[in-house]
Amino acid sequence: MDSLSELVNLLNNTEKELFRQFLKRKNKRSDVKNLQLFDLIETDDINGVNKLYESEKNNDAYHALRKRLQDNLLLFLSQKTFENDHSETYDALRLLVVGRFLLENDVIRVAFKCLDKAERLAEQLEQFNLLNELLLLKLQYAHLPGAEDLEVLTTRFLRNQGYMQREAKLNMAYAFLRQELKEIHLEGKIVNLTTLMITTIRKYKISARELMTYKSIYQILYIANEYAAIQQNYGLIERYINQTNQFIQDQAHKKQSYLFYHISILYLLANFHLRQKDFARSASYLREMMDLMMTDSRYRGLFYLRHQLLSALNLFFTDFAEDAISVLQESLSNIKHTYKPEDIEDLRICLTMFLALCNDKRSLKQMALLTRTDAWYEKKMGMLWTIRKNLMEILVHAQFSNTELAISRLNSFRRRYKKYLQKTSEERVLLFLKLVEKYLLKPDVAFEEAYKKTVFNLLSNPENNDIFTLSFIAWLIARWEKKTAYSVVLTLIQHENYTQYDTSE
Repeated sequence: MDSLSELVNLLNNTEKELFRQFLKRKNKRSDVKNLQLFDLIETDDINGVNKLYESEKNNDAYHALRKRLQDNLLLFLSQKTFENDHSETYDALRLLVVGRFLLENDVIRVAFKCLDKAERLAEQLEQFNLLNELLLLKLQYAHLPGAEDLEVLTTRFLRNQGYMQREAKLNMAYAFLRQELKEIHLEGKIVNLTTLMITTIRKYKISARELMTYKSIYQILYIANEYAAIQQNYGLIERYINQTNQFIQDQAHKKQSYLFYHISILYLLANFHLRQKDFARSASYLREMMDLMMTDSRYRGLFYLRHQLLSALNLFFTDFAEDAISVLQESLSNIKHTYKPEDIEDLRICLTMFLALCNDKRSLKQMALLTRTDAWYEKKMGMLWTIRKNLMEILVHAQFSNTELAISRLNSFRRRYKKYLQKTSEERVLLFLKLVEKYLLKPDVAFEEAYKKTVFNLLSNPENNDIFTLSFIAWLIARWEKKTAYSVVLTLIQHENYTQYDTSE
């Protein structure tokens, strides 16, 4: 999809009509074709250029028209965002714009009142770049009657400059850590998270005190969570979880001013405890998360699907499969155009997994809705997510006797991901795939003691203790147990010593 189509898709029907009115007001001539082009893009008419221009020689005119339409669309989106965003940050920005306008038109007393209010909001929200603009404007007009003392203003400006430097260092450190994560994930780079964190903090000369903000705590926890997901071992980041809990308790009085970061942190904490199989504590964080989401409709929309996903997972792995499936089905039936595609895909694959583990054929229909390319999934969802999706497709087809298709998908998977898995030291995935292939070629192999022993050996690997990995292993065990994979995975999760798991229980 090209960039212009992506921008058009951001608009709902009401906004599209408002944009048409916006274009009509801007059009000075009756022969402008921007409205026609907009309609063609909206209807996804691939032959649109031929309908707009008769000759191929008019390609330049067509591309110029697209460029003007995109510029107008960006202008419309910027105005709409500014008008509709009621966050305190935008309130401060509006007051800055109004204050500047009033100063330029000699309405001095009201202007300074606007700027004072904007400064209080920006300072409360730690919007240091915005504060910089505000203080620069105040300094510019410090000679006017009613302005603050120049020395006091200068002191505040210089102090804010220090805060901006701190923010810049934290952002550089965060960018560096994200880059390192990418190398760990895609290239199999071996890194100790604690060592990496300490090295990064020293590299950018960040003090312990500078780390104690909602934003920096969220960024650290996000990095830790991604690292644990790659390693499939959430026990590695427990110290960061404990530090986060302490920070939240200490900063409880400020949470309304940092809703985005606070809700994000609660989501990551809920995910951590889910993956550690502490479902009660995970559910507790989800309740707190929902309470905060309900205080602001913007954040409810932003986090709703992610909240529902973790809620469903908690229900599913605590033996409430029907409730979990209902949560996901209801969420998917009320999808809004503002929801992120990644969040929707997460819900779809999770629903497919739930149904498949319960031996429900509706999983085939759900799986068919995962229509994007592997390249898209790798880019948007990550390699680990995409690999799990492909493995799940193989298992679902095998489960419902689509053996030839399952073998075909298995061979395609091996061609695409074998080198990557070897490079990232994930041979255990290839071992799992080999066990699946043996079953596909000779289903009776599942009843052989050597085969069972190899499957049980997977359980002895601490890296396979994750709830999703256990779900895959449960599928293999269910082949000879003649049970659903769901009943097997519940037993595995509840059993403390997996190596001693007795299938006769």
